[in-house]
This record gives sequence, structure tokens and C-alpha cells, in this order.
Amino acid sequence: IGLIIIDTVVIMIKKIICTGTVLKLTKLKPFEKLCAAVARALVFLSALGLILMTLVVGWQVFGRYILNQSPDWSEQAALVLMIWYICLASAAGVHENFHIRIVFLENKASPPLKKFMRLACQAVTFLIGLAMGIYGLELVAQTWGHAVPTLPITRGMVYLALPIGGFLIALFSAAHFLKLISMPPLEEEIA
Repeated sequence: IGLIIIDTVVIMIKKIICTGTVLKLTKLKPFEKLCAAVARALVFLSALGLILMTLVVGWQVFGRYILNQSPDWSEQAALVLMIWYICLASAAGVHENFHIRIVFLENKASPPLKKFMRLACQAVTFLIGLAMGIYGLELVAQTWGHAVPTLPITRGMVYLALPIGGFLIALFSAAHFLKLISMPPLEEEIA
């Protein structure tokens, strides 16, 4: 399934580039607004997860050093929260272009080459997100029945963050790709 999706995307990109088809930015506005709303929700959920994890770890330290009895569930709960907020925040980071990239060569390139490099970057990010989503679904399916020892959830529920985060990364990089392809060659940095 993953290879079929990748082949379809590659064919669509070739058609757009070879035929000179340019998307109208007005058609992308509703999609961009949807992506922005989803990214804001992801940032909120990630922040909430970080706060909850901090409280859980604080409770674990309080229990260990003050009560002399550390809660059994706290370590696993902190790990689950961390997996979820990292996957969600990573997707939001792709939407906001907060991911790390080295721009030395890009800054030295001509505007058409600069645009091509950014398109290639978004295509690679899309493929990584897609792979994360597809293989994450396989991991969820394989671990759905495995219980987390101290929590009333399964490992599959914990790992569900991977395909959700991966597919959102693919969605956001596709949105950036469509926006870039609809623009003229880049003359200056896009904020």
C-alpha cells in the first residue's frame, strides 16, 4: 500500500512539473486554515502532555523521598505521555517549519534551484511521515494485545501516537509542498 501511495504521489509531482501546472493559492487557503487549526490543537495537546508528565514525575519524586513509597504507575505514565507529546509536537513542528535544516547550500543556490531544494526537502519529509504512519500502524497492530504492566492500557494504544504523528507530518509537508509549487521561484526567505 505504501509503495502504491508513493508511486501515485511521484506521478502527480511529475505531471505538475512537466505540464507546468500551477495551483492557485486561493484553492489552498481552506486547506492551509485546516492545517493551521490542527497544528494549534497539536501544540495545545503537546503542552498539556508535557505539563501532565511533569506533574506525574513530581508525584513520583514526592512519593519516593517524602512518603518512602514510589507509585508503581508513575514511570510508565510519564513514558506514555512523553511518547504522545513528542509525536504530536513533531508534527506541529513540521507545520511551523521548526525542524532542523542546514541552509548553507540553499542560500548559495539560484532561485529555481532553491525552490527545487525546498520541494525536495518537503517530499522527503512527506515520505518519512508516510513511512512513520504506515509502519507505525503495523506496530500498533502487533502490540495491541500487549498490556502495559502498571497501566490499564495496551502497548498498541501507546504506539498509536506514531502513526498519528507520522500521517500528520505527511499532511503538513504535503501542504508546504503544494504551497511551494504554486509560488514563483524563491527570491528571499519564506517566513
